Amino acid sequence: QVRLVESGGGLVQAGGSLRLSCAASGSILSINTMGWYRQAPGKQRELVAHIRYGGSTNYADSVKGRFTISRDSAKRTMWLQMNSLKPEDTAVYYCNFDLMTAKDKVYSDYWGQGTQVTVSS
Repeated sequence: QVRLVESGGGLVQAGGSLRLSCAASGSILSINTMGWYRQAPGKQRELVAHIRYGGSTNYADSVKGRFTISRDSAKRTMWLQMNSLKPEDTAVYYCNFDLMTAKDKVYSDYWGQGTQVTVSS
């Protein structure tokens, strides 16, 4: 059974920093794209950033220059370094892996349980 576990969320003042991590466990053969999404109260879940197997990245305009996504495929782990945080960054952050399991042998999306990030003004 595949599990994605996030950590690193919390409460921080505006201008501060947090580092989120997401680690996968289980019978995983390969991980393609890894991504971070967030959902604020009353809003739809949105893409924050993603990183492909080769290392190319893509960021939402609202976080460009402030957030950095990275990965270690061998460790099945992804990080999101968040700097210069703003109150509008407050949301539940979810990690998402496009991965292939030993059982299914096809790529499918897997999600973490979410971690709360709250930025106070």
